[in-house]
Amino acid sequence: MVEIRVVVACAECRTHWDATAEEPRCNDVEHHHRRFEVHRHLSSVPLPDGTSVTAASFNPLDPYARVARPDYGLYFDRRWQPPWPHGYVDWPDFGVPADPAPVLTALRDLLERVGGGQRVEVGCLGGHGRTGTALAGLAVLTGHPVEDAVAWVRAHYCADAMETAEQETFVATLAP
Repeated sequence: MVEIRVVVACAECRTHWDATAEEPRCNDVEHHHRRFEVHRHLSSVPLPDGTSVTAASFNPLDPYARVARPDYGLYFDRRWQPPWPHGYVDWPDFGVPADPAPVLTALRDLLERVGGGQRVEVGCLGGHGRTGTALAGLAVLTGHPVEDAVAWVRAHYCADAMETAEQETFVATLAP
């Protein structure tokens, strides 16, 4: 499922918010605020090994509404506080973690859960940068060539996945 929403971004504060569902995170009239129409994901993504994960964007209106609740979620934004078992990896929005080791450990754990039959979910705020990078890492860990992982995620998940060149480069640090 993909849904369209409007996000406002403040470049000076390096923050953003949902225009219809959240209070502004910046009220400084001197700052340049841009509005973007973005899409939100709650999408099943089949991995190269035949398993699948659900990729999710955070929905501030009803973040935990699901047809089927996941058994486990791995999230990269502190706004996620779901009622199901979950893990969190500290990962800056539009950036990459200083240390790839916790990401790699969390992605391997996620794959073990999938292999054990659990329904799992991975998500950040918008579902593109950190989620797309994590999906590329999962693709590599399930056998896809690292040099093609970014293109694979964009073809099999979302053309807007991975927001920065730094995120694209980070995928190589997740290769076994």
